[in-house]
Formats: sequence, structure tokens, C-alpha cells
Amino acid sequence: MTQDRFHGVGLGLRRPHLEEVARREGHGVPFWETCPENVVGDGGRQHRLACAILDRDPVLTHGLTMSVGGYDPWDETYLQDLGDFLLRTGTPWHSEHLCFTRVDANCLHELLPLPFTREAARHTIARARDLQSRLPVPLLLENITYYAELGASDMDEADFISTVLEGADVGWLLDINNVYVNALNFGFDPKAWLSRMPLDRVSQMHIAGHKKFGNLTIDTHGADVIDPVIELMQWTLARLGRPVPVLLERDNHIPDLDALLAERAQIQAAYDAAYDAALASAEARHA
Repeated sequence: MTQDRFHGVGLGLRRPHLEEVARREGHGVPFWETCPENVVGDGGRQHRLACAILDRDPVLTHGLTMSVGGYDPWDETYLQDLGDFLLRTGTPWHSEHLCFTRVDANCLHELLPLPFTREAARHTIARARDLQSRLPVPLLLENITYYAELGASDMDEADFISTVLEGADVGWLLDINNVYVNALNFGFDPKAWLSRMPLDRVSQMHIAGHKKFGNLTIDTHGADVIDPVIELMQWTLARLGRPVPVLLERDNHIPDLDALLAERAQIQAAYDAAYDAALASAEARHA
């Protein structure tokens, strides 16, 4: 299985849909994304269903708890199990969040932002390089949402992410909705922000819904994707000039499978239109 198979808009494999997805081979979803923490190890019927789907369909893996920017040592047993799982699924890469999730061996179950300092960048680069050396597939790091600045910064978010990606020499899982949400909360132009970034490192994108609470916008993964976020995805695909897999995330207020498939199809149509326009533009330039 090569990464050429991972085009279009996929879905996260979620527990409410396991029974139906296992029965429906003709679901039309080009790939699933799964969190290894939810599948690695032994389990009952739900675990067996998930493994059957992952053995049948193309899979990308996305971690939640590695705490790349943290200070806790790696869980060596889990790393071994993770490596075996990545090889089993045939995923072309494994993604983690550019954040910290653990303190003193306690998992906080939150994606917490790192300070935008040179020291934090150096530390995270070293951790990411070490993690990459322990994985059997390339590592991607994902930009997260954050809702407060962590003290005095040496750089802004764009410079921090770019510094870590370039310094660690890893790929980028570009979360389009996270860029949009941060842009609303901190008052910047998301297209100008993306224009500063190393888009050549993008191997995958995420897209999701969010919700406004007064003056604050929260990345909830609990609503349909709005048109401006879809348009930002299309703009980014045009800038890339190449297809990359896009993952539609839905983790809260999860609709039934048919409703989610309908939204996926809508975003797939927007994806196809952007890619077709990019190809036409490239052909016109070389005509």
C-alpha cells in the first residue's frame, strides 16, 4: 500500500459507526483515520470490528497522547506496540499533535499548547527527532488550536511551527479548521498566515466544525464544516498544486453514518473542484 492511494476526503473511524461500516464495503470512503490508543491491545467485539475494518480498508493513523513537546519519557512498551500497529495497518505515516499532553506521568487528556520560545522549539525538535527514529514510518506533526498565550514569546505561532517542522525534518498534518479558529480568536488573516508556512511539508490535512461562544471560537469537532473553512481548504489545495488526503473530523454530536457520508461527499466535491482548477492552471502555464 503506497501513499498514492490516499487521495480525497476520508473519515475518522468512530465507535458509533463500527457495526455499519463493517457491513458496508461499498461505503465510498477512500480511507479511514484511527487513533492507535483506541485500538492497540486486546478488546471485545468493538475492538474486533475496528480491526476487521482496518485490515480491509486503507488507514491513516493519528496519535493523541505522545506529548511530543512534553518532558515525560516515552512509554517504551507502547512505542513497540505502536510500531507493530503501524506496520500492520500499512499507514504511510503516523501523525501526532505539536503540543504536550502529559505532566509527571499523568495524561491530561487535553492538547495543550507550547510556549513560542526558542528553548521550547529546541526541546520539541529534539523530541520529535527521537520519536521519528523510533517509528517505522515518517512522522507528521499537527498544528493545534490554543486559547491563551503562554507568557512572553520569542516568535509567533507561524514561526514556531515552521522552526519545529524544519528543525526536526518532519512532515506537516495541516489542520485547516485550527488555522481558521486561531485566526478568529487572535485576529489574523488565515491565508496570509498560510502563505508564510512551509507548505511543501504538508502530507495530510484535517477539516472540522467549530462553535462560537460569545467572542471565543472553540474547535469542537461537533458541527458541520462551514463554507469559509471549506474555501480555505480549496485555497490551500490550489497553493499546494498536488492532492493530499483530507480528513473530515467529527468527535462530538456524531450524526448517523449516512448524514456523515453526505457531508463527506460535499467536501469531496469541493476537493475535486479545487484540484481540477489547480491542474487546469498548471496546464495553462505550461501551454
